[in-house]
Amino acid sequence: MSQATVLTTANFKTSVAKGVTLVDFWAEWCGPCRMMAPVLDELAQEFAGKAVVGKVDVDSEGALAEEFEVQGIPTLLIFKDGELVNRFVGVTQKARLVEALTTASA
Repeated sequence: MSQATVLTTANFKTSVAKGVTLVDFWAEWCGPCRMMAPVLDELAQEFAGKAVVGKVDVDSEGALAEEFEVQGIPTLLIFKDGELVNRFVGVTQKARLVEALTTASA
């Protein structure tokens, strides 16, 4: 079971409005997305209380993917208090995400 919060059009804006949120735009059929899943679960545990890790399924939430100009998946967006502060596309090393989340949390 994933440690990440499922984000939809209904709860997206309120979920990223306060604090730091890492949002994973993914799809079930995406191999690289499946590779990132355990890394995101680790980040959700390591940053519990400091940042939220959320997932947006691009197949069921196409409007959100379009709004944030997601061209390829996985796309990882980091928000701070509702503002987009960082973007990663493709498989991303955990260390880069830790650094980006730490910077955003400072």
